[in-house]
Amino acid sequence: MATLTMNTVSAFPPSPPSTSRNSQANSDDATSDIPIHSNKHLLKSYPLPPENGVKTVQPEDLKTPDAHVERDPRLIRLTGIHPLNCEAPLTALYNQGFLTNEDLHFVRNHGHVPDCLDEDILDWTFTIEGMVERPFTLTVRDLIGKYEQATYPVTLVCAGNRRKEQNMVRKSKGFSWGPAGLSTALWTGVPISDLLSQAKPIRGARYVCFEGADKLPNGYYGTSIKLNWCMSPDRGVMVAHKMNGCTLHKDHGKPVRIIIPGQIGGRSVKWLKRIIVTKEPSDNWYHIYDNRVLPTMITPEASANLPDVWKDEKYAIYDLNVNSATCYPQHDEMLSLDTHAKTYKVRGYAYGGGGRRITRVEVTLDKGRTWRLANIDYPEDAYRNAPDGDTLYGGRMDVWWRETCFCWCFWELDIQISELENSADICIRAMDEGLMTQPRDMYWSVLGMMNNPWFRVAIHKEDRFLRFEHPTQPALMPGGWMERVKKAGGNLSNGFWGEVKTEDDEKATAQEPEKQIVMTNPKVDRIISLEELQAHAGEEEPWFVVEGQVYDGTPYLDAHPGGATSIFAAAAQDCTEEFLTIHSENAKAMMPEYHIGRLDEESLKALKNKEAEAESDSTRAIFLQPKNWNKAVLTSKVDVSHDSKIFTFKLDHPEQVLGLPTGQHALMRLRDPASREAIIRAYTPISYGDAKGTLDFVVKIYRPTKTQAGGKMTMALDSIPIGHFVDFRGPLGKFEYLGESVCRIGGKKRTVERFIMVCGGSGVTPIYQVLRAVAENDDDETECVVLNGNRFEEDILLKDELDDLMDKGDYRTRLVHSLTKPGDDWTGRRGRMDKAFFAEQVGAPEKSDKSSMVLVCGPEALEKTVLESFTGMGWKEEDILFF
Repeated sequence: MATLTMNTVSAFPPSPPSTSRNSQANSDDATSDIPIHSNKHLLKSYPLPPENGVKTVQPEDLKTPDAHVERDPRLIRLTGIHPLNCEAPLTALYNQGFLTNEDLHFVRNHGHVPDCLDEDILDWTFTIEGMVERPFTLTVRDLIGKYEQATYPVTLVCAGNRRKEQNMVRKSKGFSWGPAGLSTALWTGVPISDLLSQAKPIRGARYVCFEGADKLPNGYYGTSIKLNWCMSPDRGVMVAHKMNGCTLHKDHGKPVRIIIPGQIGGRSVKWLKRIIVTKEPSDNWYHIYDNRVLPTMITPEASANLPDVWKDEKYAIYDLNVNSATCYPQHDEMLSLDTHAKTYKVRGYAYGGGGRRITRVEVTLDKGRTWRLANIDYPEDAYRNAPDGDTLYGGRMDVWWRETCFCWCFWELDIQISELENSADICIRAMDEGLMTQPRDMYWSVLGMMNNPWFRVAIHKEDRFLRFEHPTQPALMPGGWMERVKKAGGNLSNGFWGEVKTEDDEKATAQEPEKQIVMTNPKVDRIISLEELQAHAGEEEPWFVVEGQVYDGTPYLDAHPGGATSIFAAAAQDCTEEFLTIHSENAKAMMPEYHIGRLDEESLKALKNKEAEAESDSTRAIFLQPKNWNKAVLTSKVDVSHDSKIFTFKLDHPEQVLGLPTGQHALMRLRDPASREAIIRAYTPISYGDAKGTLDFVVKIYRPTKTQAGGKMTMALDSIPIGHFVDFRGPLGKFEYLGESVCRIGGKKRTVERFIMVCGGSGVTPIYQVLRAVAENDDDETECVVLNGNRFEEDILLKDELDDLMDKGDYRTRLVHSLTKPGDDWTGRRGRMDKAFFAEQVGAPEKSDKSSMVLVCGPEALEKTVLESFTGMGWKEEDILFF
């Protein structure tokens, strides 16, 4: 083949030699099974991707479902260990040049990565179905061998790019992306219009839905876009099977995925299994409850009860908005004022959406009073110069005729160092060809998506240096002027980046600040080392860490509702996630009383690393551990009523004992599929405490209704597939029944000769556990009165099991069911369990020497009624215990 000459289009940042060097025209075989490319023998007039490096399975992935996925250790993990959501360090991403290799390409996974072996790639199938005349199933082999292939560059961007900035103003429901939630690659595949034309959509079809193979808590991941977008060649929607000439990496959709240029990455479904042509947008959970920009006045709390708002398509995100960021100067970069250079080259990236071209990038050194134009480079244009018939990685270079822009561009501007010295910051904004420009002020929304205000880099004068400070650092990494301003009490939403200008300015931009619960004591300035923290890991003076601050739980051991064991379990641990997830605002407001200092940054980092690397011994005799989360695999779900199921989990080995004392509970942890935030709830299993090998829970599933959202944990638990793991920790709880009328409450033994057990719905499970211990022990003479309230007869959980225990308990046990919506054939008690009911069934405490106690587990309204009713009858509050 003839050698092509190098084009004259500049490309900044400069690419490494292997990525910018021209090479010979490609002769890849379009039907090759597992293509592996090398740029050394390609000669092209446009940028080629950096070579992939050597990746390995990372240690933190070894005990997750992703233990088969090799990854680059440089990636910044944004949501803990699993699932992987990550971005590259911004400088490393920028320095790779126009194209990003698979090592540093950002990853957005909602759950585990499906594993398709190399030998199974060509036999992977997906369907084209729905409102079409000719539905069909296609293998990857046929996709590669029977259709004309195309290759073109596309920048994918997560809708959460730059979300950390929104989370600094007010915590959204999304995790903290920095400004590197984007990457560009060469994608090879078949335009989706070719496949849809073969299927022939019928009249009335308006949308195309996509569904992947990744089974998640709320079903398979899926979404949709408009049919006319798919049919338009100018939109470039593709079913891709190669990335930068290679078989797709597992994190990026191996073996086949959708690529939708110009739209948010969440629409480009990975591990493709179904293409469905429909009349309406997708009803997939992830299409409705992810990738939306709700009105800014909707709070995270309010959003939980607005199902109709979530389903409103006008809030769905499709095209990207215009956005940009500064890459040089880097965060914390130091520029000497004694340098011989006169200017500094400020550089960064910009992108638009919907195929719109970025037409200008502007820089201001005086907060927007004056602006100057930056130079823009469009490496994407180089691909338009490819000769007719030119192919790359087996696909035609199908871009010369397009007016649409699919990729990011680079900007730069030389600025006098003396000007930087006299400025407080550098702000940038970009504009696209539709004259849409980045706003100065942030539009905060509940999911924290599409954040695109001016990108501001603060400038600090330190001796004879200038230090540059970016807005934030991704994930939980500290740093950035927004964090600094917020810690100093500044208002990040006042329109002046936390700086107060004049009284009139402050009034004009006044906004009700986010209600922040301060959990620290401002008078405490003690710095605590890791060694000092670990010296308090026992039951004497247990210290624990929340958000880097150290608290002494000793004064609260007796009063903690979960018992002293809850605090002992947290001793010398970073329990930020579960504390913030479980505890109420009232509990958080109490924290300054127990605040004793701050863990130094190195110690905090070491503590997090230690906990992340902690390995649990799967051969241990007892499953539950108070300080560590351990995984159990879901093996079955059995319906026990219209809205309740028994979930059975497999422990590490058949002889492993659960290890749960009677009356105590275990914490269960899943992750929200959209935000990846932890969902943690306490449950009491129906398994015996000495049960081996398995773990059983009865759980009532709270599904969404027209008036309220569903239960976050129960819906997630109900949706996970068989074979999925769930994390458990325990045992926890203030109460423990030791047998034969003896119990332990808050560590103190007490004799109880009669239990009044009040429960409702799934609150029966801890009651059942104690009742079973009494009824099955013939030597236990403790009396038990069980008062169980439900709506319908079919709502009564464990009804047969309770009846069986009544027989075993004989004279010692009594059971009363009360229904608020009984059927005609119900012969039991009708109505709510109110004050009159409790007076009738229990009455005032007995004047005899008999020691009685009330155990309660149910909805908040029931607990409130029980407390008012029983104290009104003369019962002491210390004799009423709420599980």
